[in-house]
Amino acid sequence: MYLSRLRLDPKSRAVRRDLSDCHDLHRTVMSGFDDGLPEGAARAQAGVLHRVEETDGALVLYVQSRERPDWSRLPDDYLAADWLDDNPAVRPLGSAWEGLTAGQELRFRLRANPTRKVDTKTGPDGSRRNGRRVPVVGDEALVAWLARKAQAGGFRLLATRVQGDVADTRVVEARPLRGTRPAADGAARALTFAAVVFEGRLAITDPDAFRQTLASGIGSAKAYGFGLLSIAPPR
Repeated sequence: MYLSRLRLDPKSRAVRRDLSDCHDLHRTVMSGFDDGLPEGAARAQAGVLHRVEETDGALVLYVQSRERPDWSRLPDDYLAADWLDDNPAVRPLGSAWEGLTAGQELRFRLRANPTRKVDTKTGPDGSRRNGRRVPVVGDEALVAWLARKAQAGGFRLLATRVQGDVADTRVVEARPLRGTRPAADGAARALTFAAVVFEGRLAITDPDAFRQTLASGIGSAKAYGFGLLSIAPPR
């Protein structure tokens, strides 16, 4: 697995377009991977997850992938030119992931698309309706959603005190991502995703399951900038 860090140029027209349309950003991200990947399954095949965030006043695009990307196909003005370090920077994750152990505590950040199913009751004929997905709302319900994902994903959320401060899982941002996706009939389909950013601390309970969670991401809408679980040592 690889993690790319791309510092973006906010003056770039292509960057501004991608920040306003999650489908355009998806296409730009996927331009860094093999054109020979099967259509419709390219993201999953390459294990691509991404997230844009503002870090120290800079726009940064993080991309995690199973394959090493080739960012030479980005628009010429896409990357910020005034950084002294590597831009883009690409590093392998193998050794860091291999060293993860049960009980290890980590800080994390995640932008997710938390949803739940409604209208799934069994009909008069005995058939069960597939229902529809609606966003999870409310901080308590959102953290409970993530706790359920954690239980299946090889980790647990922590609510501990560190030097007098509560290091609890919290919702730090909740606003939708939007875009437009072309349809087969030539029409445009509007996309709207409930976007929630979580930060907090976790403890690994099953290292193998946790590594699989890191690789596959959490929740739905992974093609559109959701699901990337970023981890770091505790402060």
